[in-house]
Amino acid sequence: MQPIAQLPAPVPGRVPVPAPVLVAVGHGSRDPRARATLARLLDRVRALRPGLDVRLAHIELNAPLLDDTLAALAAERHDAVLVPLLLAPGHHVTHDLPAALAAVPALRARVAAPLGAHPLLVDALADRLAQAGWTPADSASRATGVVLASAGSRDPRSAATLRRIAAALGARLGGTPVVAAYASAAAPTVPEAVAALTTRGHHRIAVASCFTAPGLFAARTASHAPWIAADPLGAHPALARLVLHRYDLSRTGRPAAPATHSRELAAI
Repeated sequence: MQPIAQLPAPVPGRVPVPAPVLVAVGHGSRDPRARATLARLLDRVRALRPGLDVRLAHIELNAPLLDDTLAALAAERHDAVLVPLLLAPGHHVTHDLPAALAAVPALRARVAAPLGAHPLLVDALADRLAQAGWTPADSASRATGVVLASAGSRDPRSAATLRRIAAALGARLGGTPVVAAYASAAAPTVPEAVAALTTRGHHRIAVASCFTAPGLFAARTASHAPWIAADPLGAHPALARLVLHRYDLSRTGRPAAPATHSRELAAI
């Protein structure tokens, strides 16, 4: 039996500094399923990191609103890390979140990177496709294609990020062509991406949902699927790990546990 490692003895008189509060920031939606879905995602985050103060906030439409959450944290004299539950850089990440922090100068906080083109995100996307009916035979078929649907942004960095996610998902699906498409603000739309894939000879086209929760855009893009449409990422275990990964990188500059991607997945 391996000896149990001993924790260092506490230093007399030194009060442990609590970890910053993880504030997961969703966009907000009129769809009542959205808030419930994000609440389940954060339950998974709490299960992965017991004792960490994890709170949900919204940019608009749903309570608690981000401004109210930040004001409460300042009053409680907590530090915080804001983790955007958004896929790519855009106006909300680059403008709205920093502006919200600037309005509460008493709060010490920082904004983490958006979820982005991370392998954990790609695995969640692939798993949602599998749950919708995608099989290994589909990955091997030349007839299949995938449209990666997201909200869209006028920020060119957002489109670049979605193209990287699409390329990584295509590789994850054995070389299946994956085209990024958008519900608003950018081109191509989902119907345009479906048409482009059809022109290239792909007649079994799935839609992968690059949304963190149900809502208008997720439903609209799924309605254009000529074959299967995956559910939003929601409370997928890999997404919970990715939220913590972004928190840890923002807080310390490194993940909590040095691990390869395969080791990360084994822990899901």
